[in-house]
Amino acid sequence: MATIVMKFGGTSMAGIERIRHVATRVAREVERGHRVAVVVSAMAGETDRLVGYCREASPLADPAEYDVVVASGEQVTTGLLAITLNAMGMKARSFLGWQLPVTTSDAHGLARILDIGTDALNLALDAGVVAVIPGFQGMTAGGRVTTLGRGGSDTSAVAVAAALKADRCDIYTDVEGVYTTDPRIVPRARKLAKITYEEMLELASVGAKVLQTRSVELAMKEGVRLSVLSSFSDEPGTLVVSEDEIVEQELIAGVAYDRNEAKVTIVAVPDRPGAVAAIFGALAKANINVDMIVQNIAHDRPLTDVTFTVPRTELGRARKVLEAVRDQVGYDRLIADENVVKVSVVGVGMKSHAGVAVTMFRALADRGINIQAITTSEIKISVLIAEEYLELAVRVLHTAYGLDAPA
Repeated sequence: MATIVMKFGGTSMAGIERIRHVATRVAREVERGHRVAVVVSAMAGETDRLVGYCREASPLADPAEYDVVVASGEQVTTGLLAITLNAMGMKARSFLGWQLPVTTSDAHGLARILDIGTDALNLALDAGVVAVIPGFQGMTAGGRVTTLGRGGSDTSAVAVAAALKADRCDIYTDVEGVYTTDPRIVPRARKLAKITYEEMLELASVGAKVLQTRSVELAMKEGVRLSVLSSFSDEPGTLVVSEDEIVEQELIAGVAYDRNEAKVTIVAVPDRPGAVAAIFGALAKANINVDMIVQNIAHDRPLTDVTFTVPRTELGRARKVLEAVRDQVGYDRLIADENVVKVSVVGVGMKSHAGVAVTMFRALADRGINIQAITTSEIKISVLIAEEYLELAVRVLHTAYGLDAPA
């Protein structure tokens, strides 16, 4: 008898008919003799609707009360799925975050899970009861409701699986698994049978939307085997596992992209100690994440240009922060460009193969695509390019690394 955690996203839970469909999938695992816990998201669009209510009530809503409101979407789908399962003749009950409890930090809106109580869960599972749990929500030690941030239901599911020492955590989405790139851009993208935690983490961090980054980090840390599947298909999905479970590593696992990038260039920064620290210190104090950074070398004059990227949604705030420290830093002017995208290639095979970067740069150059910035890690290379070349770049790189499925 295996312990399985099944997680269903908002698209899967969008209405009673889809909830009934989810219930039939849960029933299959129960009929196989498994202990089953189910983690659910709110219906598609519901969290956005609740956020809208909060903003309408007050643009500066109390974060604790904000969490009370936005956590309610998952409570609704949790109850509806339990009702549906019971109506089908299965034993099921809901366990809200405060009932287990799911204990979190007190960072409302972006809380981190500290502990999950499993006594009540195990008693229910041992009795053949399906436990239905809302994702995205928890409770502080002081008893206040918290939420984990957008996409937090994936993290909830992995945390429940880790706490229960589950044999597998199945993440059901509206795609059939993890692909080598976005099939909407590259029709010959291939579905991967397996991918490593490290590759999935890098892909998630550079724009792939299949899994939330924190959930992959937690799965890797706790050794939780993940399976990414479609709620609407019986096709096998993609397993996310440790590197030693994959016999022969692909050089590149996939190509990802991120449209939420804006480029900022600070012109004529004094080339002296502390100038760059003042720029990025101000951004850090404002909680604005900086990604790619390029600094030109000063040769015949004591000035340099500094280029970096911030989330496009944060560009307005970043401008204000940087303008406020202009006199302190002593730079000449600020140039911003929102018409850029980040394109990345990811693969653990980079660790043992030379020439991966050259392949990327040459493939882009051959199509006249200029690279504006570059960042690398042990298993990732990211470049910043003009947004107009996004689809061409993804297709070109997918082919250059031999990722295209047979015609």
